[in-house]
Amino acid sequence: MKTVLSLFLALFLSIFFFTGCVKKPYHYPNYDIIKPEVTCKPKRKNIQELLLSYLGKPYVWAEEGPNAFDCSGLTYNIYGSMGIEIPRVAKEQAKMGKHIAFNHLEYGDLIFFGSTHKRSKRISHVGIYLGDGWFAQASSKDRKVTITNFKKEPRYLKRMKLCRRYLSIDERSRYMTCDTPLKRMKITSSRYTTPWQTGMKLPKKAVP
Repeated sequence: MKTVLSLFLALFLSIFFFTGCVKKPYHYPNYDIIKPEVTCKPKRKNIQELLLSYLGKPYVWAEEGPNAFDCSGLTYNIYGSMGIEIPRVAKEQAKMGKHIAFNHLEYGDLIFFGSTHKRSKRISHVGIYLGDGWFAQASSKDRKVTITNFKKEPRYLKRMKLCRRYLSIDERSRYMTCDTPLKRMKITSSRYTTPWQTGMKLPKKAVP
C-alpha cells in the first residue's frame, strides 16, 4: 500500500512540476507581464542608450520588449532596466512620480495622453520626453518605436493630460509616491512565457 501511495505521490509531483514549468508559446496578444532584467543604473544617459537601441522596433500590443513594444511597455522596460519599478500600463504609470508642468520637462520625463476632450481624464498613451519638443513613443499609428515632435504633430498637445518625473534632475532621488492606489498585476519572466520575437508575423491590427 505504501508503495502504491509513494508512486502516486511521485506521479502527482512530477505532473505538477512539469506543468508548472512549461513555457507558454507566444499568442497574440500576450498579456503576461515580463519583468525586464536590470542592466544599468538610473541615469539619463542610459535612458538615451536604451531608446537608441529600441528605435524602429515594431509596435505590438501588450509587449514590453525586448523585440517589440506597446507605448507603456516601452516606458516599463526602460525604467525597469535601470532598476526603477513602475506599473505596466499607462494609466497606472500616470499615478506615480512627481507632477511636472510641460514647460519644466527634462529628458526622460513621461508625458501622458488621452482624448482631445479637455474634461476627459482617461489616460491611453505615454511617451518619453527628449527635449526641444521631441518625445519618443511606441506608436500604434506608425507601428514602431519612433520619435515625434509636438510642432510637427500638434494633435499630441491637444491630447496631453499630464507629465510625470520618476528620476530627479541630479539622478540621486526617485519619485515613487502614488496619488491613488495602484492596481496590482502579476509579473512573470521569459522563463515561463514567450514574448514576441523577431521573425514572427506582425498582427494585422495594432490594437486587438
